[in-house]
Amino acid sequence: MNRTVRAALSTVAVTGLALGLGACSEAAEQVDKAVTEEVDKAVNETYEVTYEVTGKNIDTIEYHGGGGDAMEPKIETVEKPTLPWTKTVTLRGIMPPGVMPSAVDLSDAEITCKIIYKGKVIKEEKDAGKTAVGGCIAVSPIAG
Repeated sequence: MNRTVRAALSTVAVTGLALGLGACSEAAEQVDKAVTEEVDKAVNETYEVTYEVTGKNIDTIEYHGGGGDAMEPKIETVEKPTLPWTKTVTLRGIMPPGVMPSAVDLSDAEITCKIIYKGKVIKEEKDAGKTAVGGCIAVSPIAG
């Protein structure tokens, strides 16, 4: 009888622990979401950046266009861009400016990207086709 009671108690304890950990994980996700929403509300100042991409044989350009939230910016895509390519966007708060050009054929690709804020280059990368994705991501100038 003692063995049966111990087995039942162990099963209840393990089930309770599993459910408790699942609840903690869900609670942590809710806290992360709430913090992100509060940061977005608190740092609602906007700023403008210009993305520049030059090179050759670039197939796509993805960039943070201003949608989404600070921790998960919405990515916009341009297929087969005409080069040189420029785009000015308005971002908010601590959302990082980012532009990610890519080429399928790396043997002949050249990729250079810049992020410009108030006339100054805050990030520049020259890739020369050595990786599948070249890109520039900077820290929000509002954040510091």
